[in-house]
Order: sequence, then C-alpha cells, then structure tokens
Amino acid sequence: MKWIESHPQTEGKPRTGSLHTEAGIVETPNFMPVGTRGSVRGLSSDVLSRAGTEILLVNLFHLWLRPGERILKGAGGIRPFMGWKGPVLSDSGGFQILSLKERRKVSEEGVHFQSPYDGSSVFLSPEEVVRFSEEIGVTIAMVLDHLVSPEEGTGKNREALERTLRWAKRSLDARESVEGEMALFGIVQGGLDPELRQFCARELSGMTGLSGTIFDGYGIGGLGIGETPEERVSLVAAAIEPLPRNKPRYLMGVGYPEDLIQAVGEGVDLFDCVLPTRNARNGMLFTRSGRLIIRNAKYGEDFGPIDETCSCQTCQSYSRAYLHHLFRTGEMLGPVLNTIHNVTFYLSLMKEMREQLVMGTFSRWKNHMLTHMNSRGNNE
Repeated sequence: MKWIESHPQTEGKPRTGSLHTEAGIVETPNFMPVGTRGSVRGLSSDVLSRAGTEILLVNLFHLWLRPGERILKGAGGIRPFMGWKGPVLSDSGGFQILSLKERRKVSEEGVHFQSPYDGSSVFLSPEEVVRFSEEIGVTIAMVLDHLVSPEEGTGKNREALERTLRWAKRSLDARESVEGEMALFGIVQGGLDPELRQFCARELSGMTGLSGTIFDGYGIGGLGIGETPEERVSLVAAAIEPLPRNKPRYLMGVGYPEDLIQAVGEGVDLFDCVLPTRNARNGMLFTRSGRLIIRNAKYGEDFGPIDETCSCQTCQSYSRAYLHHLFRTGEMLGPVLNTIHNVTFYLSLMKEMREQLVMGTFSRWKNHMLTHMNSRGNNE
C-alpha cells in the first residue's frame, strides 16, 4: 500500500492524495462508512458504491465472534462475503476495551473478553489481531491498542499509551511473519494531553519490526468521547506534527461534518464515524445548513427534498413529508432512505473538500461552511 500526495498545497497543513491498495485506489481526504458486523445497516454494497463510497470499515472484534474465521475464510474473505469490491479497513477492537469494560480484563499479553452475544471467553492479542486480519483478507488493519477514558487522568492514560506502544511493536513483528499485502496502521493515543499525543506519535514514527518493517499509516484514536471540539482540534494537531508527511493519517470515530472540515484543515486524510448511519435511523438528517429532525410536525406537509443541493436517490425522489410519514409509521424504508442521504452527504462533503483543496480555496470555503453549518444546534 502507498499513499501519494497530489496537488501539494500552499495553504499549509491540509492536503489531497491517493491511497493505492491491492483492492483499489482511495482519493483522500475521504470518509469510511461503518459496517461494524460486515454491513452498513440498511445499505447494500451497490447502494454504497452509487453513493460514492471508496472504502469501508469493519470491526474485527465483532467479526471474530460472528460469523467467525471459518465462515469468512470459506467465503474467500471479508470482501467477497460482503459483496464489496473495494478496500476494507478493520478496527482492531481497542474501542471495545473501553465500551465493554465490565466484560474484559486487560493484561500485558492482550485482552480477555466475555462475548456480549453468548458469554463465551474471547482472547485478543496483538499477534492474533494481525493474523486474523490477514486471514480474512482486510486491506488495512489497525493494531490492537489500549483505550481508556480521558476521565481516567494523565497517569492512567500514560500507562495505557505505553502498553499501546508495546503492543504496536509486537504487531509490527507479527506483520513480518504473515503473507500478503495487508497494510498495518499504528494508533496514536494519549488522552487529552498534547505532550503525550506527541510522544506517542514520535515513538510510532520511529518504530520498526524485527526486519525493519514500518507502519503504512497512522490512526489517531481516543477522541470523540468527551473532549470539546476546540480541544479535539488542538489534540489532532499535536498528534499529526511528528508523523511522517508521506503516510496517511486517520482520525478514528470522528465525527460531525464540522469536525471533519476542521480535521482536514489540520491534515487528516481518513475518517470513520457511526453518526451518519445511527442518526439516520433516529430521524436526524444532515444538510449544508445543519441538522434536520424529520419527525418534527412541520415536515408533515413539506414536499421539498431534504437538501436541494443533494444528488442522492432520496433527495431526488422523495419529499420531507414522505420521510416524515415513514418515520411516524415505523416503516422500514424510512431508515434506509435516511441512511442513503446521510452517507451520501458525508461522502459528497469529502469530495467537495478535495475539490476546494485542488483549487486552493479550501481556507475560504472552510470558514464559510463553519459559519453557516450547525449540525449540533437546536432541532430544525
């Protein structure tokens, strides 16, 4: 895998590029819809392609449990199993260390989980994550990292960071022992401490495997779980500063449209987040002026599209009134149409950012969008 910068910018940090993988090329900056269990809820692979999706995210922990390695290998790998032809990035399960803290025990060797499905015991180690990722044919694998809440304080975050670095080294060593073209990304942790973030980024940048292998890219993890948007921007900037310019940077699990715009301004290349799909199922739709809550009564007789500037199937064919009706009656079609719109909106936003960067007008565009967009505001 190789990331190639295109149209070097004169504006500073933001950049465009292309991620060349064995499964296809991804133009950056870009957004990965989240298919945790091998499915972006409500959307087929064909629909995702028509929406402009170039790369998908899956969760290794959940795929390990269901359907499991035997089924995935029998299908020829995760991509044929999903009917998806493009690249796939797998999250390692580090977030589950935080979200399933009552069901896990962390040691230096790895993490023992109790399955949320049937209570069975599951063990993930850095080596097993690399091996399983390669076995099921993911394009890009994230290392196993130790994520703790920022509320745990600097001491706990430093302890988790140091374990993350030790696990990262083991992951690089393990990568050298498996065959295939799978790329491997390290993950920058450090909580809300910019100095810890920079320390972790420097260590990962200089890390090599037993035979000199280096990371193919870098994730920035542990954000979007409590910090303010202003804190996030400064922490992302701190994490990126020591990272090599010629490798892709991936902000994990973030966020609202405004967050993506801000982070691209700091030089982030890849994103994923459940917001567009989860919010769609709950009736929250994203537009260029902010969020739209389709269940609100005022949309019951509104026969215009969600967003007049949007080219998605939903906006081209259905009215706000119809979507309001679907939500109020609990029809399955409602969340599907909402999800098509939200995913298309995110992907179109990324494409627009790439175009603005190429034209050299990103800074002015960014300021305009952040002034007029209000995705976190009062219900509309």
